[in-house]
Amino acid sequence: MKDYPEAGELSKRIQAFQSILQNNNIDGALILQSADIVYFCGTYQNAQLYIPAFGCPVLMVRRSMERIDPTIIPLEVKVFRNSKDIGDILLAKGISESATLGMELDVVPVNIFRRLERIISCSFVDVSQYIKELRMVKSSYEISLLRDSAAMLENVFCSIPGLLKEGISELELAAEIELIARRSGHIGLIRVRGFNQDFYYGSLLAGSNGGVPSYFDGPLGGTGLCPAFPFGVSRHLIGVGEPIMVDYVGTVNGYQVDMSRVFALGYLPDDLLYAQEVAIAIQNTIASHARPGVLWSRLYDMAISMAEEAGLSKYFMGCDEKVKFIGHGIGLELNELPIIGKGINKELQTNMALAIEPKFVFPGRGAVGVENTFIVTPVGLERLSQLTDVEVIV
Repeated sequence: MKDYPEAGELSKRIQAFQSILQNNNIDGALILQSADIVYFCGTYQNAQLYIPAFGCPVLMVRRSMERIDPTIIPLEVKVFRNSKDIGDILLAKGISESATLGMELDVVPVNIFRRLERIISCSFVDVSQYIKELRMVKSSYEISLLRDSAAMLENVFCSIPGLLKEGISELELAAEIELIARRSGHIGLIRVRGFNQDFYYGSLLAGSNGGVPSYFDGPLGGTGLCPAFPFGVSRHLIGVGEPIMVDYVGTVNGYQVDMSRVFALGYLPDDLLYAQEVAIAIQNTIASHARPGVLWSRLYDMAISMAEEAGLSKYFMGCDEKVKFIGHGIGLELNELPIIGKGINKELQTNMALAIEPKFVFPGRGAVGVENTFIVTPVGLERLSQLTDVEVIV
């Protein structure tokens, strides 16, 4: 179990963000979102973080102060009880009518924003994109946490073949896998940025349930257990010859990795085996071409071309409702930058973390494919898990 990052790690992140604020004539930023507070403070409590363009940031803690160690966090720590206290603290820090204050307007609820608007007299601007771009390049410390999560999740996936048996339900199998994950140190929480993006561990989809489309912005869906949460694992009983797609997120110490594998009892039909081989080939081709300076869209176009050449474009990354990406950044949140997607002409950078997930969805039959988490190095992608990509037949 790792503790707070070293103060120097947090100071570098804060200083990098302050440079962004200075370059964009923003006087300071009020950070409210949990993952962003963890990024700059190394911990999360019921708190709000003010980072000025110049000077020492202040963490305003509502509760619990006794769980904050101000000797470790390289900033000022104050108690606040209500929104007026925040206004008073920011006014003392120089935020007045002529100031420009940044906020994470992609995620801050409107009622909280309106309340702050009434209390703090200044101009507000959105700084969420600056924070997301800062967070997409990982430090060596962050990469070490990703390695911890990958090692845990790889061990969990290695246990799955021993749990498979005909007639077990998806729900029962998921419960057994998730018990092993928790015992292995999985913290359970999957952070996903955005509104109504609830998520739990990941997806386990067998047979026809793997072919059900998703409301979630991903290629896999599933019926879920009830209409109130129609996503993921169901009570479907697993049978011989069905693809069992396990797509789970692993998180230890707050940093997440994403992994998918296909299992089956007895056999898989030849056409699904072929699609699985194509998915692995797409992943490996992307991994061999991805390096700093390569456009995100180029990798996406490469994957689309390979699916078309294989005669499987109809089923690639969804069937009737396809997603427009084949990979995504990952770290404190599941859906970080970069987005390896259509028409996004930005370049890969060293130390980005990304999950590559070529998948094929066959309505009424199921899903196949693969997913691994990689780090962009100066010479290409480094894969965090060495677990075989080939489907496992039990």
